[in-house]
Amino acid sequence: MCGIVGYIGRRDVAPLLLEGLARLEYRGYDSAGMVITSPKSAGLKMVKAKGRVRDLEARVPKRFTGTTGIAHTRWATHGAPSDVNSHPHMDPDNKVAVVHNGIVDNAAELRAKLEADGVVFASETDTEVLTHLIARSQAETLEEKVREALKVVEGTYGIAVMHADFNDRIVVARNGSPVVLGIGEKEMLVASDIAALIAHTRQIVTLDDGEMATLKADEFRTYTTSGTLTTATPETVEWEAASYDMGSHDTYMHKEISEQADAVDRVLRGRIDEKFSTVHLGGLNLDAREARGIRRVKILGCGTSYHAGLIGASLIEGLARIPADSEPASEFRYRNPVVDPDTLYIAVSQSGETYDVLAAVQELKRKGARVLGVVNVVGSAIAREADGGVYVHAGPEVCVVSTKCFTNTVVAFALLALHLGRIRDLSVADGKRIIEGLRKLPAQIQEILEGEEDIKKLAAEYADAKSMMFIGRVRGYPVALEASLKLKEISYIHAEAYPASELKHGPLALIEPAMPTVAIVPSDSLLEKNRAAMEEIKARSGRILAVAHQEQEKADHTIIVPKNEDELDPILMGIPLQLLAYHTALALGRDIDKPRNLAKSVTVE
Repeated sequence: MCGIVGYIGRRDVAPLLLEGLARLEYRGYDSAGMVITSPKSAGLKMVKAKGRVRDLEARVPKRFTGTTGIAHTRWATHGAPSDVNSHPHMDPDNKVAVVHNGIVDNAAELRAKLEADGVVFASETDTEVLTHLIARSQAETLEEKVREALKVVEGTYGIAVMHADFNDRIVVARNGSPVVLGIGEKEMLVASDIAALIAHTRQIVTLDDGEMATLKADEFRTYTTSGTLTTATPETVEWEAASYDMGSHDTYMHKEISEQADAVDRVLRGRIDEKFSTVHLGGLNLDAREARGIRRVKILGCGTSYHAGLIGASLIEGLARIPADSEPASEFRYRNPVVDPDTLYIAVSQSGETYDVLAAVQELKRKGARVLGVVNVVGSAIAREADGGVYVHAGPEVCVVSTKCFTNTVVAFALLALHLGRIRDLSVADGKRIIEGLRKLPAQIQEILEGEEDIKKLAAEYADAKSMMFIGRVRGYPVALEASLKLKEISYIHAEAYPASELKHGPLALIEPAMPTVAIVPSDSLLEKNRAAMEEIKARSGRILAVAHQEQEKADHTIIVPKNEDELDPILMGIPLQLLAYHTALALGRDIDKPRNLAKSVTVE
């Protein structure tokens, strides 16, 4: 959550910081601010504003110039959105400025101690505690001042710090919240996401937990919070700045939905092995003997990643015949789970930084478990912590809600399931069948996208609903869950998802003409069971929108999708429902890319 960007060099810093904040606004957008200075400046200058980055830009004075600065766009945790609660936070003497992502767990205790010593707080935030701790330190260097403050802080943080007495540097630190350095030519940058860096440099260094860095215009150094120097080798980012542009689309969500055919082609490229009817996944670090020793697979994710994990578990169980299930990482890490040495754990996260997933990975590693990561961002925390894994290669995803990354994650699970299956008992014929199905996906996705206008008209039919129900059986149920989440995230229409078989066990009480049902109805062995569920709804005067491979007589409307292999059908059936959610939200005038109360990368508990 929240976005940090900082710069030190020779360029005018305010426009650069505003540009970086605009690219990071999907991480939080209830307030924003910046502090700047320069070697010739007498001190630190600050401007902050409640609202979007554009509101901050409107407040920046004309002569607000400097060559060093830090900035922040906020997703509120401690304290409501307001000018005073916006970051950066400064001490009363205007010497120290801090921007912070994460949560200081012992903020109340530290605040009480500081207030007892006469400190007067200006804001309700936990971050201001850090500012006062750094300002009150008697250490001789800024690095030591920050280190002293961090010694007494409990919780998560990604921070950037400036000090008027040390205006030749920015000091940054990470514990549980991403911090990425951008290495330029006689200039250095820092951000919480490479999105803010990519327009200026493709050379990056990602800090590990417990690591700090000092940035000067012509150099940087990294070290632990205890002061031990570390070795940081810059790596080249593949993504380009144009990947973050909206192009001809009105929203990032629409752009990302429309990119899915190409994105799926990318995750498949170079991985299919025709000779042995399997796939190459070189990053797994899992040989055939180890793969055959797996007795269970446990998939951990949050939100959309959890739903992708549900489909992934079905694929692994169906193709590899290994018992598999998916569980919210946020629940798993708190229930004191039994960690079995014969279980393969798979952590799923678009950003690779999701805090609940990362914490679960770290706990599993501590207990000796084998953990694979399925992530989109190369070099992210989960990618580095895991024993191996699969990159989903969806490309940058800017909209807060996930679309193309969800689809690519499920395709990555299909690849993994095929790989494990062919090592175990999946036949050559079935391997070829799945490969042929995978190869069809990009063209079939494009065929679905070409029917957008029809889906837009359907969205207008259902946009007046106050609540909607989504149902599906077995493979269709995770699709229903994800479609329900998409609708509520961006349209704010209340939506629930149930297994179709559970309707008669309670949810039928909700059915009435004013509550439409979206039914996932693939042409598989459960087709007649799904039709029976629709009969139950129609008998109670419910409206039905079916997503199916053929027209459904009992449905008021049917979205027809191309048929693939049964195992791969969920990948295709989710895509028209992304468009349905999008056009419903558009009809209701919602802020689609930045839905209320949400942020893209959840790096706090």
